[in-house]
Amino acid sequence: MSDKQIFKVIFHNQGEVFEIYAQNVDHGIMFGFIEVEKLIFGEKTSVVVDPSEEKLKTEFEGVERTYIPMHSIIRIDEVIKEGIPKVTEASKNGSNVMPFPVYTKSD
Repeated sequence: MSDKQIFKVIFHNQGEVFEIYAQNVDHGIMFGFIEVEKLIFGEKTSVVVDPSEEKLKTEFEGVERTYIPMHSIIRIDEVIKEGIPKVTEASKNGSNVMPFPVYTKSD
């Protein structure tokens, strides 16, 4: 068994549900935010490209550490091995979890 910890973090982000994997998750230094660092993405060992995973790679390209608002977090699990990071529409995930309301500017 590996000594490194792996965490699966699932959270809401602008109408979508992100599922990412990371080696470090902490309460961080900013009040109300979860600090996630050392993100893990699958290696390109096959010809098949997952557009959802590619979107996440692009979104977090060059990011050393990210801070996710606590009210956006759905779940954090410590897992044995990483899975495939993905993005799904919030309405398609079959969840009855409602994201915390956010202010949107109306015209």
